[in-house]
Amino acid sequence: MLNFDLTEEQQMIKKMIREFADEVVAPGAIERDRTKKFPVEVFKQLSEMGMMGLPFSEEYGGGGADTISFAIVTEELSRACASTGITYSAHISLGGAPLNLFGTEEQKHTYLTPICTGESFGAFGLTESNAGSDAGGTQTTAKEDGDDYVISGSKVFITNASYAKHLAITAITGNEGGKKEISAIIVPTNAEGFTVMDNYEKMGLNASNTTELVLDNVRVPKENLLGTQGNGFRQFLVTLDGGRIGIGAMAVGIAQAAFDRALRYSKERKQFGKTLSEFQITQFKLADMAMKIELARTMVHKAAWLKDQGRPFSKEASMCKLYASEIAMEVASEAIQIHGGYGYMKEYEVERYMRDAKLLEIGEGTSEVQRMVIARLIGC
Repeated sequence: MLNFDLTEEQQMIKKMIREFADEVVAPGAIERDRTKKFPVEVFKQLSEMGMMGLPFSEEYGGGGADTISFAIVTEELSRACASTGITYSAHISLGGAPLNLFGTEEQKHTYLTPICTGESFGAFGLTESNAGSDAGGTQTTAKEDGDDYVISGSKVFITNASYAKHLAITAITGNEGGKKEISAIIVPTNAEGFTVMDNYEKMGLNASNTTELVLDNVRVPKENLLGTQGNGFRQFLVTLDGGRIGIGAMAVGIAQAAFDRALRYSKERKQFGKTLSEFQITQFKLADMAMKIELARTMVHKAAWLKDQGRPFSKEASMCKLYASEIAMEVASEAIQIHGGYGYMKEYEVERYMRDAKLLEIGEGTSEVQRMVIARLIGC
C-alpha cells in the first residue's frame, strides 16, 4: 500500500522546523552570506530543540527519529539558508552516520554522543587534492607503530572541521599486491600535528565551514579504528549513500525558496499593464518549476523511506541527489530570469540560491559520478 502522508511525528517536526527556519534562520541569511559568519547561534538553538542527533538512538543523546525527518529538517533549513542546511546535513550524514553505522559501543558513547548533543559538530575527512571523484586515489597514510597509528597526509574541502572535536578520516593502512588497503580512523582535532585551515574563497555557501586538514605524524591509538581495517573504502561508500539523501533534500529546499520568491515577485511586478503572473510564458515557467520540485521531493522521500525500511537504497539515493541538484540549478536560474535585472541583485536573494545550488552538482559524487553509479545499479 502506498501512503504519502507524513506521520504525526514527522508533521510536528516539519511545523516546528519550518517556523524556526522562517523566524530564526532566514532573517540573517543575506548578512551571513556577505560576512561568511558561521551560524553558531542557530546551531545552539537547534541543539536545544534536540535536532543535532535527530536520526540517532536516544541511547547516545539522539532523537530516535527517521531518515525522512532528517530530510525534512535539511530541506527546511536549506530553504531559509543553504549554508545552514549543508552544515546540518554534513553534521548528521557525514559526521554522525559513520560512527553510528560502524562504531563500537564504546566509540558511539565517546564520539557519537557529543555530536548528538551539539557539543561537537560532525565532520568526515575523505576528499584529497588528488582524490576527488576517484577516492581510491587517497594518499594519506596511517602506519602502525606499536599500539598506535601514525597518520600523515592532507584532506581538502572538509565541511565543519573547525567546529568538530573529532572526525573520521580515511587513510592507507597497507598495500596488498599494489592495491591500497584503506581504513577509517577517528582522529581528535586537537591531536598534536593536526592542523585545520579555514581559508577557502568560495562561490557560494559562504557561511558554511569548509576546511583543509593537514596531518603531520598524528598519533592515535589503534582502538580509534572505525569498523574493520581495510574496510574504509566500503564504509565511506555506504556513508555517501546516506549523505546523498541529505544533498537531495538541500537541493529541494533551495529550489523551493527560489520558486517561492519567483512566484511572489511575478504577482507583484507589472509590465505592459499586467502582472508577470498573467503572462502565459511566466505561468508555464512556474508550472514546470513546481512540477520538478515536487518530483525531486518525492524522490528524496522515497530514498529516505527505503533506508528506514532497511532496504537497498543506493540507486534511489543517487537518483534523488542527481535529479534534485540539477533541478535546483535550473529553478534558481529561472527564478533569476523571472526577476529580470533585479534577480542579478543580491538583495533579492535569488542569485544566492544559484550560487549555493551549484555545489550540490559537485559534492558527495558529481552528477557524472551519479550517472555512473545509476548505470551500474541498473545492470549496464
